[in-house]
Amino acid sequence: MSKYGSIIASIFAEKYEERMEEVPFTREDLISHAHKLGITPPKNLGDVVYSFRYRADLPTSIARTAPTGYTWIIVGTGDARYSFLKSRQSNIQPNSALLPILVPQSTPEILSLYSLSDEQSLLSKVRYNKILDLFLGIVTYSMQNHLRTKVEGIGQIEIDELYIGVNKIGQQFIIPVQAKAGNDKIGVVQLYQDITFCRTKFPDLICVPIAVHFSEADSRICMFRLALDHFSVAIVEEKHYRLAQSFAFYDGYVRNVNAENAPLLID
Repeated sequence: MSKYGSIIASIFAEKYEERMEEVPFTREDLISHAHKLGITPPKNLGDVVYSFRYRADLPTSIARTAPTGYTWIIVGTGDARYSFLKSRQSNIQPNSALLPILVPQSTPEILSLYSLSDEQSLLSKVRYNKILDLFLGIVTYSMQNHLRTKVEGIGQIEIDELYIGVNKIGQQFIIPVQAKAGNDKIGVVQLYQDITFCRTKFPDLICVPIAVHFSEADSRICMFRLALDHFSVAIVEEKHYRLAQSFAFYDGYVRNVNAENAPLLID
């Protein structure tokens, strides 16, 4: 087991009692249990929690305590405070049977040449090719990316990109976007944090949480409109897009396949 896994498993084993739905712990527990195990505490204690929120599976000793169809997630409950929370399992994967919608490539080549990460590259493609506008049927404006802030009752969070949107009758929307590439999973914790932030900071705007995933196998940009259902991720709508280098080359395909007028998602 990894160093992080040993620390988090030790905390859970000490605090968990049968049939508990929530198991609270603090950042100080990370330090004390590292010493208890003879492990030098990580310099970045927050990375221990972050890794099990977004990158790694929880140790088997923790996972097996959840009933069938459920899992444990780690949520922030304040500054340096966390909880293991029992949640229904969510495994959001792109539907490979969906036909991708072709979009003319508008990403500046210089950005593609010098992009520093898959996530940043994906966010740039969504932004420059107006894919969010196409998906939601509204006009959107990127307000800030990699927004780091604090939310009362949760602690520090980071939103990959935040958009403002307006539809044809003037309704306004706040749109948090989480970007995933490769094997990264769409996470219920990030969705919960994004929604809570938007409802707290922008109570008068309609919150429309979005996840976008880049499929390297066939260069699809997979976009999901999400909802939170009892700490489980639910898909409201899913569409796939593929950037075309030359619209003229795909002209016949585009006319025949993309001509169908779908109803507006937000009206």
